[in-house]
Amino acid sequence: MHSLVRFCRVAAVLACAGLLVAVTGAEPTDAAPAPGARVSASTDGLALDGAPWWPTGFNAYQLATDWSVNAGCGAMVDLDSYFAALPAHSLTRFNAFQALAINRFTGKLDFGPMDAVFAAAEAHDQLLVPVLSPQDGACEDNAFKDRQWYIDGWTTPPPSPTATALLSFEQWADTAVARWKDSPVLAAWELVGEPETSTCTDANCSWENRTCTSDADEVLRNFFDTAGARVRTLDPRTLITAGLTGGGQCGSQGNEYRYLAQSPVVDVLQYHDYGADGVALPGDQWNGLQRRITQTAEVGKPLLVAEIGELAGSCSTVEDRAAHIEAKINGQRAAGTAGALLWAFVPDPRPTECTFDIGPSDPLWQVLDQGTSN
Repeated sequence: MHSLVRFCRVAAVLACAGLLVAVTGAEPTDAAPAPGARVSASTDGLALDGAPWWPTGFNAYQLATDWSVNAGCGAMVDLDSYFAALPAHSLTRFNAFQALAINRFTGKLDFGPMDAVFAAAEAHDQLLVPVLSPQDGACEDNAFKDRQWYIDGWTTPPPSPTATALLSFEQWADTAVARWKDSPVLAAWELVGEPETSTCTDANCSWENRTCTSDADEVLRNFFDTAGARVRTLDPRTLITAGLTGGGQCGSQGNEYRYLAQSPVVDVLQYHDYGADGVALPGDQWNGLQRRITQTAEVGKPLLVAEIGELAGSCSTVEDRAAHIEAKINGQRAAGTAGALLWAFVPDPRPTECTFDIGPSDPLWQVLDQGTSN
């Protein structure tokens, strides 16, 4: 999810609780997905139930927010209304972070809010991509994941339980995959949203104080090869998508993006499109969307434009934004992408502010009506 607009209100530190779940490890494998999942990927793109599928939909990061249980991530959503309003067989990407599975009153794991997301999606036969952790730590621990995290930090449990983590990322991924792998609406697993392997040179890991080492691409590839193989062992059928921003971030710049795309456990690549309003193929010759389309085609894997965001409200009309994004979606589909998700649905848009908010009555819903389908 786009780091400029992520929003999280984390409650005051809760009473700590002991580790409640023991997770059994899995042996790595580099096998491709086994047959049987509803969603599959090939050189030609995505398929749903065996038919070609070019999904549209939303990023709806706060779907698992339930203030009666967790600290939340943004506003609460009427799940039934949201999924009922979507075009048939839409795709929604949402936050399935460990912090949202911790009961803020008991300090224990509580899967109720995330179970409710899957149940509502199943009731309306809509598809989901759960994102298991954010790069920048928003709505989680607010800690940026640096190079060392991708080397071994992801396997290290917290020294003591906190309000946002009882488990290591490795253990959380194991837990999430085991719990929801059989859901008929699970389209793909996403390990980390917008991963990058920067080295931080200050405590806040600010943009101007990050460096990129010469082995950053190898570190990121090894993370996907190892963590992805673990997911594939626990869930042999479901696709794994690399939630890359795609614009030249540390570890996936230029040709490094193609190197990561070659991972045997990465099935779907991503690009996140901000700026260049109305331009279908933004970016330059090294890290632009056209380059990413070419690179993924070379390795025979589909490219999902998993975030398309444009500001509206006090800075532009929602009608202009809808026209710009419709032009993007049409151009990107013609260029060979595999789907388009918009940033971001919220139940409480702020029309007097300049935001990426897409509310329930935004004209972008009509754009999706015209674009989804298999």
